Amino acid sequence: MIIGAHLSIAKGMSVAIDQAKSIDGNAFQFFTRNPRGGKARDIAQGEMEQFRRHRLAEGIRCVVGHMPYTINLATNRPDIHAFGKKTLLDDLQRFNGAGVEYVVLHPGSHLGDGSEVGIGRIVDALAYVLKRYEGDHTLLLLETMAGQGSEIGGDLSELREILARLGWPRQIGICLDSCHLFAAGHDLTTAEGIDQFVEKLDDSLGLDRVKMIHLNDSRKELGSHADRHAKLGQGALGVEGIAMVINHPALRDLPFILETPVDNYDEYKEEIRLARQLCRVRR
Repeated sequence: MIIGAHLSIAKGMSVAIDQAKSIDGNAFQFFTRNPRGGKARDIAQGEMEQFRRHRLAEGIRCVVGHMPYTINLATNRPDIHAFGKKTLLDDLQRFNGAGVEYVVLHPGSHLGDGSEVGIGRIVDALAYVLKRYEGDHTLLLLETMAGQGSEIGGDLSELREILARLGWPRQIGICLDSCHLFAAGHDLTTAEGIDQFVEKLDDSLGLDRVKMIHLNDSRKELGSHADRHAKLGQGALGVEGIAMVINHPALRDLPFILETPVDNYDEYKEEIRLARQLCRVRR
């Protein structure tokens, strides 16, 4: 099982590797820059090379960067739109140099202008990025959302529309989020429900496009459209729902990253232990 949690690289990328190992993870995710701002920490080439060596030695199988929440490619503000696409391009380029597998992006919020207009802005920005991105390793992943407010990505058809307009580029994949999916109305707590979701996912985007999963329980009920994460087994998905997700034949070999609410990253260890225990049961 490939599993880890969201950690910090503030003290160095190699430090995050040690943190991942201390919670019994073999993967981790980090913010590419300040999540509420946009300022990036300078990462020297030597640090990236050390990270590559240390990662190999410690058996870290997947590393994921997450773009800051301030990036909104669907915005109607030209300055924020321009900042977002430039920042995304910069982060893809620099973390490709570190051998990071994926960079995850929330598609964006149309701010009341409607999903069609918002999708158009997202496509324009991603076309700009793809034209200039020269990396051969790091993929960009669009995240499935809860459908909260004016955000785009709560409906799989919106993600399909973005990819279709871009010509289904090989550099872009999908990141699922179990909390977001449940909040968007996909019942992942039963065999029938998750099978229906997987079939819809395959029809809309193709299973080969899905590269990883944010593994989170949900504090809110099915179809709430509220993005409220809970610790594994302590929310509306519950132990049964988490087990359904990590054991489904179409999903179980994907990397799982926890983004559950913790006061200290050490708390992830118990959740990872629970996930590994549930992973032993195959339906």
